[in-house]
Amino acid sequence: MTGSNVSVSGTVPGDEIASNRLWNSDLAPATERPYTTYSLVAMWMSDVHSIGGYTFAAGLFFLGLAAWQVFVALIVGILLVFFGMNLIGRAGTQTGVPYPVLARLSFGLFGANVPAIVRAIIGIAFYGIQTYLASVALQVLGLALFPSAIRGLTDHSFLGLSAFGYICFFILWLLQLVLFQRGMNTVRRFADWAGPVIWVVMIALTIAIVVAAHGHLRWKISDVHVSSSHAVLEFFSAIALTLAYFSALLLNFCDFSRFAPSMRAVRTGNFWGLPVNFSAFALVSVTITAGSLAVYHKAITDPVLLVAQVHSKAILVLAAITFTVATIGINVVANFVSPAFDLSNLWPAKVSFRTGGLITAVLALVVMPWKIYSTPVIINYFLGTLGAFLGPLYGILMLDYYITRRQVVIADDLYRPEPGGAYYYDKGVNPNAIGAFVPSAALTAVIALVPAFKTEAPFSWVIGAILGAGFYYVITKVRGRGAPAPALAAVPAAGTD
Repeated sequence: MTGSNVSVSGTVPGDEIASNRLWNSDLAPATERPYTTYSLVAMWMSDVHSIGGYTFAAGLFFLGLAAWQVFVALIVGILLVFFGMNLIGRAGTQTGVPYPVLARLSFGLFGANVPAIVRAIIGIAFYGIQTYLASVALQVLGLALFPSAIRGLTDHSFLGLSAFGYICFFILWLLQLVLFQRGMNTVRRFADWAGPVIWVVMIALTIAIVVAAHGHLRWKISDVHVSSSHAVLEFFSAIALTLAYFSALLLNFCDFSRFAPSMRAVRTGNFWGLPVNFSAFALVSVTITAGSLAVYHKAITDPVLLVAQVHSKAILVLAAITFTVATIGINVVANFVSPAFDLSNLWPAKVSFRTGGLITAVLALVVMPWKIYSTPVIINYFLGTLGAFLGPLYGILMLDYYITRRQVVIADDLYRPEPGGAYYYDKGVNPNAIGAFVPSAALTAVIALVPAFKTEAPFSWVIGAILGAGFYYVITKVRGRGAPAPALAAVPAAGTD
């Protein structure tokens, strides 16, 4: 045990304890803990081993820093991510509840819908974008294998996508929907092999590009020259951007850690899956990018476009399938599970995890993600604004859980909307949390989006987390907790060693 006290009754057994406005079997505390250390490592591989992860790691080398400086920044950044994931992971393992239920501690039983909706919108948008990116890999494969048969399907477009583009998108959309509708255990089993499989192609691609370059790699990828003072700023920017890249899962990692048998399994899985795996993947990504510069005289940071340069149909087929699987993997981890739980939290009696997943998939289709991806203005202003909210939410949740409550939780009260309950607050909403979130999110959004603050923009998540925690701490000190202090629970949480 870690000194925390959590009353966990497992599946909340009935209406005498739980309200169907707040409870269903998917939102109840986890009673089974199937996520082993390997499952968590594979889960992180699914998140990191994607087209987005590849281009993110390679893109940092265009900041103008030396290669060793970028690697040091990546390692520092991922160690901070590792620490942050362990914090939210402990909360999930100790309570056994998913992110929207954990948010009830700080925001109140119904106020928790605010952080849930924010996270759900981001997940839905990126779910669609990642599905589109995976469909691009299928398009590249189809055009390479059957150019004459498919060419006619690419001549005209409707709402920004060709007929063949729609076919590939719907294939991926349907495959993912079938997978996700089978529940969390199927999600875990898929991630168990989807994450590691990308290493096969990445290692093969690395060997091929190094051989093609005859070992002469150009590690100075960027021609940007920066002063010493500016290099320091870019160094810390790279650290902050690494944190921002993982900002969504820093909020809802408890959706996965709740199924882990112990904190030891969480810490070990996070260590091998984050610092070790992420650093290795970043090294491979930049090696391939440096090789593309030497071989093709331009730095290709998109692995799909790089594979398209290879004159081998066998390699192209293998790589396209692998990148497709990898992209589905990150959709499983980062963009599907959280919206499914978050939407279920809005109406537990009618919306299960599977129903929430179906709504996620439909909404991801309706937003036409190919248009979002191809329009930088939309990404910068829409997703940038929502992303700026993630830091304040994380700061509030973690300060409340560790400092205000000292990890003392009454799980039954998370599902019981009765005045006097530990998390009822003011008719189910904690004004302290809302009062801290609104100004911190507004300030962070300004920093993230206003061009005058472009130097500070990479630090928006960090600034938001500090502001959210700081505002919440001050408001709570001034106004009080806003609800009865929970008595020490009689039953400790399982699996917290």
